[in-house]
Amino acid sequence: MSGSLVDVAFAHTAWATLQVIDACLDLSIEQLRTNVLGTRGPIIETLRHIVTGDAQDLFILTGDPTFDVDFEDLSLPELRVAMEGIGAGWSSFISSPIDPDAMVREVDSTDGYERTAPVAFRLVGTLQHGTDHRSQICTALTSLGIEPPAVDVMSYGVDMHRVMEKMPGG
Repeated sequence: MSGSLVDVAFAHTAWATLQVIDACLDLSIEQLRTNVLGTRGPIIETLRHIVTGDAQDLFILTGDPTFDVDFEDLSLPELRVAMEGIGAGWSSFISSPIDPDAMVREVDSTDGYERTAPVAFRLVGTLQHGTDHRSQICTALTSLGIEPPAVDVMSYGVDMHRVMEKMPGG
């Protein structure tokens, strides 16, 4: 792995979302409908929201219609495939020159809401959005008695063989 700090940040966010999806693949329909007070909503809806949000942010930044998709009805295996494609899309976008101060305008087609913000804010918002909701899903998994996946950046580093850990005396 080489590249910029932003490359690592977006590779981590795609990896973390895939880890959470994988942790949920064996859940029952009832478990996927788990809704914990203080979170966005049921696990399955929150996963769909994360993937849709990532795709929409990528569409807003690139204009690529591949990412102008609503993933609100996909199954977990379908969400996983979509997230792999979105991760590749982020990698491609991040590898091109980016002006962090360039202004990006979005218009919500459902209600006309408009927002204009610098690219840097859009990128940071994407990262924060996924982190927030993955944490909520991990809370829901814990409420079910299921150990949530480790999705922190150091776990990502270990998985990518970029972070080495050693216990004292080991």
